[in-house]
Amino acid sequence: MERKNCCGVSRESDNRAKDGHDLLHQSSEKYENILMIPLPGGEFLMGTNDEEGFPEDGEGPVRRVYVDPFEISPFAVTNREFARFVEQTGYITEAERFGWSYVFHLLATEETKRKVKQTPHGLPWWLPVEGAYWAKPEGPDSGIEDRMDHPVVHVSWNDALAYCHWSGTRLPTEAEWEYAARGGLVQKKYPWGDLLKPDGRHRCNIWQGKFPTVNNALDGYVGTAPVDAFEPNGYGLYNMAGNVWEWCADWFTPVYHKVTDSRKPFFASPTGRRSMRGGSFLCHRSYCNRYRVAARFSNTPDSSTSNCGFRVVRSLMR
Repeated sequence: MERKNCCGVSRESDNRAKDGHDLLHQSSEKYENILMIPLPGGEFLMGTNDEEGFPEDGEGPVRRVYVDPFEISPFAVTNREFARFVEQTGYITEAERFGWSYVFHLLATEETKRKVKQTPHGLPWWLPVEGAYWAKPEGPDSGIEDRMDHPVVHVSWNDALAYCHWSGTRLPTEAEWEYAARGGLVQKKYPWGDLLKPDGRHRCNIWQGKFPTVNNALDGYVGTAPVDAFEPNGYGLYNMAGNVWEWCADWFTPVYHKVTDSRKPFFASPTGRRSMRGGSFLCHRSYCNRYRVAARFSNTPDSSTSNCGFRVVRSLMR
């Protein structure tokens, strides 16, 4: 399948993020009261050889890997949770420091669109909107008052790491994320099985219509959905496919499955881009098709967009 990029757009990164295995150790200074689901870990079949996949993204080959026990939030971090972090710490996100962030064009008002002078080459649906950040996700004329239970967006990898340090959590490794997303199923395409809409029911928030101009919103949403929308997977985790991309701890490499260990795989060598998993509300089978469990994507660690967030994990004693 031809690789197409609809879901991501990057800043010219200075790569100020950390690297190395220290990312796998959460802060012990503070533990926020975050709902977590414990997972036993163990061996599972990671990756895919599916013809719908993108070999150039390094989705395979399928291999047996092992992860230690850990606990994971059933939801992506919400606007409400991120607001509490900001209120208690005074943290300023990278989108605020840069003064702008990328907004998908159908979410912006006409007034906001008129102020945009230039769009990224080949990605005209991404608007660099001045004043867009997590609390003003479509720019200065927007807000989140009616979206407090939606996933926080316009957060960079660096922002997510700051939240983790505050809350006594960490970002999942790619292996942990995929183990959790599979929900106990073996080599299924989605967190619930192989059919996108079993019994005709929508199970995730993805693009419905003709990308990038018409979204019929047949799943109920044009942009983000509440973090508890749709049914959870077998582990009780919500929106492991679609809604927003989720940052992972690893640096991204297309040879991930060929160079990382089979036991607790983690790619620690800096490449300039961090791994992302899960797809978003912009994904569509005819275009990028990265809402499959094994799909991989990446962005620079200081990039922020209206379709990327994160969820957190904690290690458990064996």
